[in-house]
Amino acid sequence: MVDRALTYVPVGLTSADEVAMLVGHLRAALDGSGPAVAPVAAQGPSATTQTTRTGPAGRVEAVGPAEGTTVPAGVALVVRTSGSTGRPRGVLLERSALMASAQATHARLRGPGRWLVALPLAHVAGLQVLVRGIVAGTAPLVLDAGGPFDPHGLADAVRTAPDDLPLYTSLVPTQLHRVVEAAGPGRLPRALDPLTRLDAILVGGAAASGPLLERARDLGLRVVTTYGMTETSGGCVYDGVPLDGVELHLDDAGVISVAGPVLAHGYLGYLGDPAAQSGAFTTRDGVRWFRTSDVGELVDGVLHVRGRADDVLVTGGVKVAPAAVEQVLAAAPGVGQVCVVGVPDEAWGQAVTAVVVAAAHPAAPPSLERLRADVSRTLGNAAAPRHLLLVDALPERGPGKIDRAEVTRRAAATLAPTAPVRTEHDGNTR
Repeated sequence: MVDRALTYVPVGLTSADEVAMLVGHLRAALDGSGPAVAPVAAQGPSATTQTTRTGPAGRVEAVGPAEGTTVPAGVALVVRTSGSTGRPRGVLLERSALMASAQATHARLRGPGRWLVALPLAHVAGLQVLVRGIVAGTAPLVLDAGGPFDPHGLADAVRTAPDDLPLYTSLVPTQLHRVVEAAGPGRLPRALDPLTRLDAILVGGAAASGPLLERARDLGLRVVTTYGMTETSGGCVYDGVPLDGVELHLDDAGVISVAGPVLAHGYLGYLGDPAAQSGAFTTRDGVRWFRTSDVGELVDGVLHVRGRADDVLVTGGVKVAPAAVEQVLAAAPGVGQVCVVGVPDEAWGQAVTAVVVAAAHPAAPPSLERLRADVSRTLGNAAAPRHLLLVDALPERGPGKIDRAEVTRRAAATLAPTAPVRTEHDGNTR
């Protein structure tokens, strides 16, 4: 088949105008009446009149249609990864994969419905909200991103939705955390009550803690956890169970591989490494697989993701999985959000460090002694954090993805002047 042209479309902050513009491009890409689309995040709030191309070293240049740039005929969408595992890559998503993902999502939920857009439009999670609406034949509702995410604004957007079809949205854990914090310790306040109209709130992009999910569900929110990545057309495992047609395989080390109709065609050559492409996508016994960088386990057919294979810390010669420590700390009183990293330490090699955003209205701020006791009791002394840093927010790379490298850098910079002993720092990392 003949390759098709590729158009780069800058998208600004999520707004009704940006959504309408991008839906037009996506609809044409999916039905074949227009070129494939590569959304790119614009520097300013709006860039709907420009298209761009990727120049040397992956730099985006505003030059109009990407002259001469083509992709395989079946590809409808090219999405850049967040770069959390290295250099960002352009992921080639075929129409068939996007459609399979959208249809399997509707089959798992309450059928085709209306979708509310509350995520950035240059990432796969936000784009899939638009694709699902196109597949369902419904116009998207939009939460304007003119400022920080506001749970009350989300509730107001839900309030405007007709009640003739199921209503869905997708959030990242940070957004859900803000909803829960806005609700306070009691019942869901009247101003946020419209959120209970949502038939499903898909939560993905990063791991959501058990206490956060439990509190959200106690408030009457229909939360569905999702696991997936750009290479799988977004979420492909809901509440630990693969969508129809999706298969999972875990190797002896617990590394997760995914197969099924939702897999990407591959990587756009000049944004990726050809060797990395052959390592990520493999074929075994006639089945094509994508090997993730995540580790997990299957318990009675339900997938439990335990973190990234390359996140393991070595402290005093003992391997510690940050995700396991985070799971314990997230349940501790006073902890809102947490990221566990290792900072250089002369005595331990890496010192386990808990970087914590305190809960909105804690009875008392979390203490290092209490957190160490909780982790030691559950995971052993080696996993217990030796430092606690309290911060206002955790840096992110892409929607909802904590930037562990930046957290580590800031933590190391803050702790550099201290002796290698247990310490506690209040305030922001610098």
